[in-house]
Amino acid sequence: MEPFGKSLVLAGLLLVVIGALLWSGWGRGWLGQLPGDIRIEREHGSFYFPIVTCLLLSALISILLWLFRK
Repeated sequence: MEPFGKSLVLAGLLLVVIGALLWSGWGRGWLGQLPGDIRIEREHGSFYFPIVTCLLLSALISILLWLFRK
């Protein structure tokens, strides 16, 4: 049970660091506005789907998890 506890603590610390960075404004200029993100704006509403941002974050999280496994 001890390794599982250590993993939870590391995951929590990682989330705190990422949250603090995003809260401080880091990434505000480019996060969610990458080329390939879908944005449709009409007069009655708008639709936004940051597909490239999601793919980039997914790849980054996958690499971090792979590194923590080793």
